[in-house]
Amino acid sequence: MSPIWIKNGRVIDPASQRDKVGDVFIADGFIAKTLTPAQKKSAQVIDARGLVVCPGLVDIHVHFREPGQTHKETILTGSQAAAGGGFTTVVCMPNTSPPADNAGTVELINNAARHAAVHVYPTGCITVGMKGAQLAPYGSLKKAGVVAITDDGLCVSSNELMRRAVEYAKMFDLTVLDHCQDESLTAKAVMNEGVVSTRLGLQGWPHAAEDIIVARNIILSSYTGAHIHLQHISSAMSVELVRRAKKDKIKITAEATPHHIALTEEALGTYDTNFKMNPPLRTEADRKAIIAGLRDGTLDCIGTDHAPHAPEEKDKEFDYAPNGIIGLETALPVCLDVLVRKNKFKLPAVIDLMTRRGADILKLPAGTLAVGAAADVCVFDPDETWIYDTYQAFSKSINSPWNKQKMTGRVKTTIVSGKVVYQNGKII
Repeated sequence: MSPIWIKNGRVIDPASQRDKVGDVFIADGFIAKTLTPAQKKSAQVIDARGLVVCPGLVDIHVHFREPGQTHKETILTGSQAAAGGGFTTVVCMPNTSPPADNAGTVELINNAARHAAVHVYPTGCITVGMKGAQLAPYGSLKKAGVVAITDDGLCVSSNELMRRAVEYAKMFDLTVLDHCQDESLTAKAVMNEGVVSTRLGLQGWPHAAEDIIVARNIILSSYTGAHIHLQHISSAMSVELVRRAKKDKIKITAEATPHHIALTEEALGTYDTNFKMNPPLRTEADRKAIIAGLRDGTLDCIGTDHAPHAPEEKDKEFDYAPNGIIGLETALPVCLDVLVRKNKFKLPAVIDLMTRRGADILKLPAGTLAVGAAADVCVFDPDETWIYDTYQAFSKSINSPWNKQKMTGRVKTTIVSGKVVYQNGKII
């Protein structure tokens, strides 16, 4: 493995509070303090002048669809999309077919992940078959290598079962990731409930469906002492509930998505199913509240909820199309636009939200450029403009609301464990 010498970049590593122009050295797959004269002579040199060098991005919420739904995405294509977006570590959800509710399925995922372009960590189900009736075997799931448990895409409706789940997970030091949705309030719902849903004639989805489960999880975390992570928060009231919980030192963490900070329900005016997602796009007030939550630390990290669907699945009447969009290759430019340019976040703060903070939630060995850490690095140009074209992208699916849109900020190089896996638009 050749040494790598990244020269003259703006090196931003929030974990070590580094933000200055300098060099990053990589030897034997790890970040090095420097290189020997012989190593410098043989090193692959990357000129990062005018570019940002940061830890590889971390996403603790992706769907790679393998096994069983590989017409949408595979672990290989999903990991290539991740590399193209600057991500070096991702955590994939267990709502595969069959669901990852047993050690055998987790082992299958891990075997496929060995050939991935980036680090792929599996999660296991909260309940058997994600049916919300019987707890999955967390001990054997942990032994098989899961880093968390979740029924993402479905919510455990029974409060008693959820209590037992978080108590059981705590025994194995597993974080519970929860998709917060009271399904009794969302039957046949396809978008946010309000004036826009009435105007479009679409069944509304009240934010109360999220808020009720967020409150339930806060109570259960307080009662049991277990760590619960709230996925893709979309409601202003949910943000406020999490804010209060953190003031009370309750073990709650939460994430926001790029699409919920960038878009609102108004985007659904053309009935484009690439704007249909779960939870749905909400109001401008909700969008601003999520951004405020990211600014003050109420919301801990950004996760893409990368959710590929085949074109024929999305190309249906709005009521019948599945929820979800792809997002790995657009996350960085969207966050740079919304948070840095429009809302005046400091660039290191945004990088922190997309690297260290997510890694810390699940105790992953990622998110830092400290000497001795795995050499997972993202090099990007914050000012380059380009057109995102789903047909030229790496994901197997094309369901993105940003197709054909101009983006500002582009990943130039992605390095995983000391190897260049993506550079200048190509998977290496």
